[in-house]
Amino acid sequence: MKKKQIIFGILLTGAIVCLNSCNKYLSVEHYFDDRQSEGRIFNSKDYTEQWLANCYNKLLDYNLEMGHRNYTVTNYSDDMFYNESGNANGDHYRRFKFGEYDHTWHQSWAQSYAGIRQASVMLNSIDDGSTFSAAQVADYKAQARFIRAYLYWLLLRKYGPVPIMPDKGVDYDESYENLSFARNTYDEVVNYIAEEMAIAAKDLPLKRDNRNIARPSKGAALATRAKALLFAASPLANGNTEMADFTDDKGQMLFSQQYNEEKWAKAAAACKDVIDLNTYKLYVAAPKAKGTGGEKDLGYMKVYDYPATIAPPYHPEYSEKNFPEGWANIDPFESYRALFNGDLYASENSEMIFTRGENQTDEAHGIISLTRHQMPQTGGGYNAHGITLKQCDAYAMDDGTPFDRQTIKNKYDNMFVQTTEVNDFKPLLANTWKEFAHREPRFYASVAFSGALWTMSSAINNAANVTYQQIFYYRGEKEGMINGDRWLPTGIGMMKFINPKDNIATDTGGKILPKVEVAIRYADILLMLAEALNELTGSYNIPSWDNSKSHAITRNTDDMKMALGQVRIRGGVPDYDMSIYGNREELRSKIKRERQIELLGENQRYYDLRRWKDAPVDEAEQILGYNTFMTKDHANLFYKPIRVPLLQTTFSKKMYFWPIHWDELKKNKRLTQSPGWTSFD
Repeated sequence: MKKKQIIFGILLTGAIVCLNSCNKYLSVEHYFDDRQSEGRIFNSKDYTEQWLANCYNKLLDYNLEMGHRNYTVTNYSDDMFYNESGNANGDHYRRFKFGEYDHTWHQSWAQSYAGIRQASVMLNSIDDGSTFSAAQVADYKAQARFIRAYLYWLLLRKYGPVPIMPDKGVDYDESYENLSFARNTYDEVVNYIAEEMAIAAKDLPLKRDNRNIARPSKGAALATRAKALLFAASPLANGNTEMADFTDDKGQMLFSQQYNEEKWAKAAAACKDVIDLNTYKLYVAAPKAKGTGGEKDLGYMKVYDYPATIAPPYHPEYSEKNFPEGWANIDPFESYRALFNGDLYASENSEMIFTRGENQTDEAHGIISLTRHQMPQTGGGYNAHGITLKQCDAYAMDDGTPFDRQTIKNKYDNMFVQTTEVNDFKPLLANTWKEFAHREPRFYASVAFSGALWTMSSAINNAANVTYQQIFYYRGEKEGMINGDRWLPTGIGMMKFINPKDNIATDTGGKILPKVEVAIRYADILLMLAEALNELTGSYNIPSWDNSKSHAITRNTDDMKMALGQVRIRGGVPDYDMSIYGNREELRSKIKRERQIELLGENQRYYDLRRWKDAPVDEAEQILGYNTFMTKDHANLFYKPIRVPLLQTTFSKKMYFWPIHWDELKKNKRLTQSPGWTSFD
């Protein structure tokens, strides 16, 4: 009977905690189903896999890392915007940026706790079966433990300190008061995630085969652990007296009020744990002497799906060395672009640490949705997602120097590329604004600037001539300003996640290539290591995740250069010199800029700005773009930066964390609301 109480208790806990799910979890039929689980499910491989699949399912929809704004609205920070779904006057986007969150987005809370319950049932029940070997049981439990801890990680980022449910459930005969749960402190949630991920890592494999690529590995657990520890070390959670009013129902403060530098050392050690697996490395593509794939002759030049490598300007330190010391043997543009556009199978991506796999292929949810919303209408897309001028200007020049608009204008008499100049301005086509010339390779893999080439080459029936199109965003052009929501208010689109073959224009026979979600990747771990080390003033000895050794952690410039330098060199820009690495404040600024560029569109910046406490400034700045009122006849005026009225935003303290829905607060008497948000009473 005790075992049944545990299972029933977990279900009832889920009923109290999960939003909009009370009727389901309290139904008699559901209890009978779970009584069956005790006797039958975990004695059957098929039923066990179905149960585990349901756990994995809770990582989808409202818990996706990248996808449609209905599910992952946090992907739209100060760098990206959406203009869709009746948003022609900016109302929908503006409500989100002013903290008026759509009620459907709150389903991430219910979905996460439902998954936590599901994983807990499996962890407490599968040992009772005799169908599996000890190794199989250990792997199943490690997967369930990973999912449960990962769901807490997703909750922590969005809602801050949340209640940690009892691992073994509760007695369903308890009173309502005893079945209510308060928020744990921020550090308690982080430590729980870190400890659970370390336990899971012991029984997770280093690698998964292709059929199981979406199941977590040892690296996925350790990387999530590192990310949680980095958040705990960051200014938002480390000695933040501004969060003194974030308390539980008894008035206990949920954020540490004393700064602890050792948290940075623990985060750095956790990053080294991932690196020391010797399993991951930054993906690089080989250089190409000539263009490959589909091609088209424009008359004044040929264009290709996969253009010949454009080598960065000669640099004595990097141009003649192979990666990771230099870029002599890589194509920086293709090395970055291929990570996201479907050209790589999951097993080919050497820097992918965790993925949900290719289950992102329906138009309404994940990366396929992003692709379609970014693509121009010419190729069957919605032309509704783009980036801000702030993000566009963040990319450096190809020699690594900062972009400066006035310097470029002073350099040229004619700001438009002429047909006779294209060889000097590759990869720009004729009639393109020269601000977009000679930028770093990640710019061309990420930014759909006005005049960019969209190849869209998968079209079989091309009677409408929709392939190899140069797309402009001037008013009056097909993708320019219109009376509707299929245009880009900043005049700048997004190219990341776009494959050169992607094309779903009507009757062309084209397609969008499947995309593999890259939820955690090695570049992020390297940037995290550099960030954590940079914050140190002392020296620390931190045990490794399995206590097999000790990491000597200090602000070591060699380690920081190894980490940050690899990312920059792969991106085709020189690493910073030692004067930058010797200046903590300046390097901190550089690392933040590097994350803004490298991790664009990967649902990182929204949370980065908050954990750094930079959001009050960055998220409240005026959003600028190009002058989309200008027609082609006044093209030079189009590129004058202006304020974009449709996309203005603000930030207040309450927007550090999402609110708890009123229905949830009513069900759990001990659950307190996030500061600044109203409660149901």
